[in-house]
Amino acid sequence: MNKIKNLSESSFLKLFFGFVSAAFIVAAICMPDRAQMVSGLWQILSNPAKISTNDFALGGYAATFLNIGLVGLCYVALFALLKADANNVSTFGFILTIGFSAWGINAVNMWPPILGVALYCLVKKEKMNVNAMLFSTGIAPLISDLLVRYPNAEVVGFNLPGLGVALLVGLFIGFLLPAGLGHAPAVHKGFDLYSAAVPICFFAFFLNATLYKTMGIDLPAAPSAETLQVASQSITNIFCIILFGLCIVFALAMGCKVKDYVNLLTADDHVASISSKLGTPVFLMNVGVYGLFILAYYNIIGATFNSITFGIIFCMLCCCNSGSHPGNVWPIILGYVVGSTAFGWLSALAGGSYAMTINAQAICVGLCFANGLSPVASKYGWFWGAVAGLMHFLLVTSVPNMHGGYCLYNGGFTAAVIALILVPVLEKFCKTKIERKALKAE
Repeated sequence: MNKIKNLSESSFLKLFFGFVSAAFIVAAICMPDRAQMVSGLWQILSNPAKISTNDFALGGYAATFLNIGLVGLCYVALFALLKADANNVSTFGFILTIGFSAWGINAVNMWPPILGVALYCLVKKEKMNVNAMLFSTGIAPLISDLLVRYPNAEVVGFNLPGLGVALLVGLFIGFLLPAGLGHAPAVHKGFDLYSAAVPICFFAFFLNATLYKTMGIDLPAAPSAETLQVASQSITNIFCIILFGLCIVFALAMGCKVKDYVNLLTADDHVASISSKLGTPVFLMNVGVYGLFILAYYNIIGATFNSITFGIIFCMLCCCNSGSHPGNVWPIILGYVVGSTAFGWLSALAGGSYAMTINAQAICVGLCFANGLSPVASKYGWFWGAVAGLMHFLLVTSVPNMHGGYCLYNGGFTAAVIALILVPVLEKFCKTKIERKALKAE
């Protein structure tokens, strides 16, 4: 264990990526429907992945876990072959991609935008940017549609024209994405951890208008709501408890002390990179504790544990090395709960038809990305974190209409919009936790 503890941050994180990928492969082999694993995987690869597609219903449990593991191993291979360093941004991108591999990304639709990023690096004569490759797959559902059914409403299967259009769109997005990633933080001043959502969503808006609305082509319908009922609370809980529990055990074995983790939870400001500033044992402890915290929340509210809910546990966990933890995320959860309760009451009072209950699928997904606003709670305190969460709750279900359901980073883009509205107000009228502490000391 000392050998692992003494690894460099980059080496440790790449080992962690391999461990997580292997865990999904092992789980796939252990699933009750493992006999249909290969045929189920083909169903996932050869069908549309438009949000919200429940891969548990489409291909089965074993196939979903296998797809997640394969996508993870592909990125582990890219880090190794391209000799890329891993950091907190890599952790964010990797775990986020793992989460979306349960309901949007697969081992086929990930490659066109990755090739676009590679082309950018070749043209600009820069080192291959694996982090940008990770984030480029946020448009993967559109790539699947182009591959198997565009411009049709029904699936026609893989075809050469579809492959050509998918490659062209993927190269376009991947080639321009690195420039967008560099500019995005200026939009929200670092208060939205899902920074890549800004350029990816804008690309999705543009392409939805270009490929569908302007061409007069009807947008294919979202998957039937009935498919969302194929779910398993036991599979999700057993896998997550084992995985996150092992992370806690390994963190303790590496020497992480309770006080080290408490220091993270009570920090006066946002810790942008936990593994580099507090060490890899504390990072691994946060993976375990924060992961169990997220799992407990979705159990408490009675979420339906389909592949989407399973995936968003990891989509929410992806911020675990970029400063998110239970201490700065609970206020955002509070904002969601207050918003759902209050507006449910107001809707009933006004005679409306209310669909935004706290355990509704769209709201479960929305909260997952609202945690990207955790820097607000870290910097300004729990109250403003709750306000940010409430604002995110109000807006998150309205954004998908703009991109047609083809952008996986919908909630992350919503968080950027909230930061754009809220942060200037906070900077003008409110003091940070550090400033308040200094005033109190005086």
